[in-house]
Amino acid sequence: MMQPMPSTAPPPLSTEAADARHPQLDRYDTPQLVAAFVDDQTGAVAAVQAAGPDLARAVDAALPRIAAGGRLIYIGAGTSGRLGVLDCVELNPTFSWPRDRAQALMAGGDSAMYAAVEGAEDDGPQGSADLHRLGPTENDVVLLIAASGATPYVLGALQAARASGALTIAIANNPGSPLAAFAEIGITLETGAEVISGSTRLKAGTAQKIALNTFSSALMPRIRWNCWKMNPKVRRRVSVRKRSGRLVISRPSTNTLPEVGLAMAPMMLSSVVLPDPLGPLKTVTLRASTSRLTSSMAVNSSGRLRLKIFVMCFSSTIIAS
Repeated sequence: MMQPMPSTAPPPLSTEAADARHPQLDRYDTPQLVAAFVDDQTGAVAAVQAAGPDLARAVDAALPRIAAGGRLIYIGAGTSGRLGVLDCVELNPTFSWPRDRAQALMAGGDSAMYAAVEGAEDDGPQGSADLHRLGPTENDVVLLIAASGATPYVLGALQAARASGALTIAIANNPGSPLAAFAEIGITLETGAEVISGSTRLKAGTAQKIALNTFSSALMPRIRWNCWKMNPKVRRRVSVRKRSGRLVISRPSTNTLPEVGLAMAPMMLSSVVLPDPLGPLKTVTLRASTSRLTSSMAVNSSGRLRLKIFVMCFSSTIIAS
């Protein structure tokens, strides 16, 4: 049963406090300013390291839902929203993740990516409505990002996400925030005061970026492995052995081989072992060797198994007949 949203006011925001180390920031010369801003970023790394166990728990909780066909949905406002959009859009070029399975919502809409939309982050009902528009399901994973942990737009989306049964993962920078408390998994990146008071695009934003990078980059390899074992339609195992250059794909459960996505691997590809749904395993050998395999796709066409390998700046088609 879903618990009600905490009604108590959040504790004072550490991200809004003045940084006692730099009371005369406006009097610094340029080297001092650069040193102050760069050195402060180390606090972002430390905050994410401290939250490592919670990040790992979030990845493991998201895994079965995404493997079952769910989406990653990012929600935020201001800097936090823009960082969510950034992680969202980079999943496709980095991991070939389907674009329709990564969505991002930002307070104020698309125009808020380029200019602040005053008051948008304070509209809780709009956050709820925006998420409802995406039709969240219990297989979806909703990432809610807010430095304060109390942004009304994000809290409104959180309520809608919890009501839909989606997994909710909160990322905030202030301890004791309602966002982290009400989400199923709350990740607090305690970065403290900023060199420029309240400017959470600095250390807090850096910590959020590291956390989002870590979450999605850790999730994708786990999905690629586990979805093959969990989904009978795409059950297969891919093993790339460096140096030996053998690509092994176990027999799929259907007569059509689905797309096989591989990360770039420095290797010498000498031979390929292919499962023929209509017969025993076939072995074919590439005549041209290469040091980099960029992508691979196997399909069944006219009763013949075809492996198309794109290598460097040219492509070769190998047919196992």
